[in-house]
Amino acid sequence: MTSSSDILHLSSFYPKDSVITKVIESENQIDVYLKSKTHEQDCPACGQNSSKFHSTYKRKLQDLPILGKATYVYLTAYQYECENQNCSQHIFCEELNDFTGYYKRMTRRLEDFLVTLALNTSCEGAARICKLIGIKTSGDTIIRILIERASHFKTEQTDFIGVDDWSYKKGQTYGTIIVDGKTHKPIDLLHGRDGAELKKWLKNNKQIKIVTRDRASAYATAIKEILPDAMQVADRFHLHQNFLECIQKVMQQYIPEKIRIEDEDINQDVKKKKTEIKKTKKHKIK
Repeated sequence: MTSSSDILHLSSFYPKDSVITKVIESENQIDVYLKSKTHEQDCPACGQNSSKFHSTYKRKLQDLPILGKATYVYLTAYQYECENQNCSQHIFCEELNDFTGYYKRMTRRLEDFLVTLALNTSCEGAARICKLIGIKTSGDTIIRILIERASHFKTEQTDFIGVDDWSYKKGQTYGTIIVDGKTHKPIDLLHGRDGAELKKWLKNNKQIKIVTRDRASAYATAIKEILPDAMQVADRFHLHQNFLECIQKVMQQYIPEKIRIEDEDINQDVKKKKTEIKKTKKHKIK
């Protein structure tokens, strides 16, 4: 027999400072009605703790699916008044322990899932997979989430970068990628590969001392103009490419394109085979 302590409770998957008031299940959807039970909240602007209620508000949030069924949370939460008179934020909404963000239509864990799925597939591919498992979203929505997440990333300043071009669309549209030379992780993506955007980027990052790059003159000129003291190094791929080109030039000078191998035994064998073929053809004609 299964004891009550072994039963999986739905409330354990939601914030502790909330309570489930109702659950409605249909053939393809589950609606979870959630109510906040907080009594105080920190102001997001000044950090002042406030227990002064202002009002309640209701939100509809899409959550991770349950057994393939689309799941929505109908949240009743509180708004508080900031008790700091000098604060510019007079009224603010609670977030329920980072369960969701301001003006969001999804729970944060659903956004985390979409980001992980998109980074391992693609935005459109992730949207198609989500449709199969009960999540209503689109490729454009996932792109907006990725852009928003990327805007909050804080990258540490480095003095060693790698610069190369990359294609949005092969053979037609190109951009510039900047990589941290120490961690080998992308730092920024720039439009175009003519060096104009790279100049703007370097003006805001004058701590750069070493730059690895390809053989494009546009990058070399941009780096030399903005950071004349920076060391420019050809990257490993292009060093190998230069080395192979030198070897090919030397080989072309001293080794002919075609080498004829003369061997009397081989020539005699070829003649014998030709005569045998002629005899068999004559025999078939007769």
